[in-house]
Amino acid sequence: MTDARQQEDRPLRILGVFAHPDDAEFFAGGTFAKWAADGAEITFVLATSGDKGSADPDMTSEKLAEIREEETKRAAEVFAVQDVVFLRHKDGELFPTLELRRDITRMIRLKKPDIVVSLDPTRWYTGRGINHPDHRAIGAATLESVFPTARDRLNFIELERDEGLEVHKALTVYIAGAVEPNMKVDVTDHIDTQVKAILEHKSQIGEPEKMGERIRERSLDPEAPKEYPRHIERFHVINLWR
Repeated sequence: MTDARQQEDRPLRILGVFAHPDDAEFFAGGTFAKWAADGAEITFVLATSGDKGSADPDMTSEKLAEIREEETKRAAEVFAVQDVVFLRHKDGELFPTLELRRDITRMIRLKKPDIVVSLDPTRWYTGRGINHPDHRAIGAATLESVFPTARDRLNFIELERDEGLEVHKALTVYIAGAVEPNMKVDVTDHIDTQVKAILEHKSQIGEPEKMGERIRERSLDPEAPKEYPRHIERFHVINLWR
């Protein structure tokens, strides 16, 4: 693909926009590890700090948010992610509001990514259960931010007027957890990095060994020969540069 990045001779810039601290690792961790190994500049934007994800009767939302933000920073170090931004909206109460769209648009105009990664706003359930409403909300808000909001300067004109943030058009969107994936990424060489990053989220994982096994099992490519197993992640990819 010939694009502005190649013409400028700079690293690929990638912005991952998710609802919760461990979403990037679970939904697209192998792909982020692959991009990082190839030298990409990656930023994670997390709408919430995961302040509801605990069954501990002595846990508070404030304490849990601190724990999960620290876990996220350690996981990001495993990937060599350059920046992690917490928007600190309330976990479990996320909606694709104008406020959330403004926050994401700000990050798109600030980071100027070539690729934006988020979740599928149309997935209500899977074979394993019901999709978290925050996942749908962040997917909707992110797509609305990519197009048309971040592209057109009169949307949230205060971002240009008060913060000096010029418009930006992302070239490609990767939708993880997609109902209708149209691309699979071979992450075989990076599955161990993904598992290592996931296991940094200790507050969310009761049996680390079993979790690693599940991640490896669920990512196996059913189309690969049994004697040559391959791990993949699936996305619906939208190319806006065409």
